Amino acid sequence: MERVSSAVSKRTSTKKLVKVSLLSAIAFVLMFVEMPIPGLFPSFLKIDISDIPALIAGFAMGPVAGFAVEGVKNFLHFITATSTGGVGELANVVVGGAFVVTASTIYANTKNIKGIVIGFIAATIMMTFIGSVMNYFVMLPFYGKFMGMEAIIGMGKAVNPRVNDLLSFVLWFIAPFNLIKGILISLLTLPIYKKLEKFFKTA
Repeated sequence: MERVSSAVSKRTSTKKLVKVSLLSAIAFVLMFVEMPIPGLFPSFLKIDISDIPALIAGFAMGPVAGFAVEGVKNFLHFITATSTGGVGELANVVVGGAFVVTASTIYANTKNIKGIVIGFIAATIMMTFIGSVMNYFVMLPFYGKFMGMEAIIGMGKAVNPRVNDLLSFVLWFIAPFNLIKGILISLLTLPIYKKLEKFFKTA
């Protein structure tokens, strides 16, 4: 009996590993599909939808699987295409991970449409907060060393005259950017996950 249980457990773990690997590969590819929002944000702020596969993993297999997809996709990006020496990837793991783990944790405790909606709302708020903190203390100072903080603030001021320092840049650009990104990813993930839900539960 123990051997049968062990074999089933190993088979389940293998299936989960395959699913996480597949979704991580898809997420990595999606990182290169970026969309700017001209007129609202500086050109270097671009939305990508690479968090969707991580969300699907989180909903189907739990928060740890979702975070694993975030980690793997950023590791792949780090070893193949990084332009920040890993700083951008680290920030992406933290911000994206906060979104995915929050949404999938809430869904794991309330597996219905209400849980999904509440999870998405809480996750969007969390990502907006964490994204603002990471950009204020990590990302923008990092880019400021190479581009010059005045140049970054100038790019922001050209779009919104209210921007005159790092804090106002975060408040007028980073926070609303992550808010819009969270809403967009939430709206796109729901129909995709519902179509794939049966597959992930049976595969």
